[in-house]
Amino acid sequence: MEKRLIKKDALAGIAKKMAGDVLVWAPVKQEDNVLFKPLRADDEPFFAYLNSKNAPKNVFFPHTETLMKYTRTEKGMVFSEEVNDAPQSVLFGVRPCDAHSFVLLDKLFDQEKYKDGYYIAKRRNTTVITLACVKPPYTSCFCTSVDGEPVSSDGADILLTDIGGDYLVEFVTEKGEKLAKYFGDTQADAAADAKKNEIAAKAKEAIASKIPAHEVKPILDKNFDNPFWDTIHRKCLACGTCTYLCPTCHCFDISDEVTEVEGVRIRSWDSCMFPLFTKETSGHNPRTSQKERWRQRAMHKFKYYIDMFNAIACVGCGRCVMYCPVNIDIRKIVTDISKL
Repeated sequence: MEKRLIKKDALAGIAKKMAGDVLVWAPVKQEDNVLFKPLRADDEPFFAYLNSKNAPKNVFFPHTETLMKYTRTEKGMVFSEEVNDAPQSVLFGVRPCDAHSFVLLDKLFDQEKYKDGYYIAKRRNTTVITLACVKPPYTSCFCTSVDGEPVSSDGADILLTDIGGDYLVEFVTEKGEKLAKYFGDTQADAAADAKKNEIAAKAKEAIASKIPAHEVKPILDKNFDNPFWDTIHRKCLACGTCTYLCPTCHCFDISDEVTEVEGVRIRSWDSCMFPLFTKETSGHNPRTSQKERWRQRAMHKFKYYIDMFNAIACVGCGRCVMYCPVNIDIRKIVTDISKL
């Protein structure tokens, strides 16, 4: 693996130069929030952030995307293929927890039998540059409990680690190596590598919040009807904040918008927290209350995804903990489950 060094104050310039050649998604500060958005000429990328409010999964799995366009003609329906262009792009400066989420989403959208061409095209044409967390961003972070680390190349094509006055640049994949021309030619030495390993060990040790994420699956296997589920949902507003901010949630709805002769088929994010999510055409709803919906959320992340893909569907970013308006804490729920 090739490794180079760049000065810390050169990073924003590299991103802006790159944006002159390809589409670059980067963290940009907007009022009190940091959001990932396409970098324009008048934007200044903001890399001194803790974590973005929105998970950058929308680069591969947009909030709303057109799946199909069609027109009714005298000879029948004509379908247009001019949808969902997936240009070459760079996702610059994501945190390791979010890069880890892409690996988890790949398991769903890019299976051997079932493949989502829309997701796969965007994923294939995007180079992911990860910005390591040399210090844990928030007390709500718990990535080490769910197979992550604050300094990790999982899901990354390039890993950037702050080692003081420089960033250590590691080209993890062939896709990453194709962008090497933007990162100068200063080769990293053994001292830089040792410094990075030291920083990584300290950052991992500093993750204080821990949950028994791997211990609850056997308990969930046997406690679908446990009275415990009668308690955790009582404060829930069914607002969907936890699912919309989550890097791994992937529920969606598909709808057609049609005029007399034209139509589009659209995929939009949905949430298992919403009452209408499971409502059937007959009017029957198998999940009649937030009890069933919250049970589904916990089961999906810590049981069903393990059953299907041998992976926990959570990266420990803590967004759902930070932004829940009624302070429902997934860490406490998992800890309580472990005591059943």
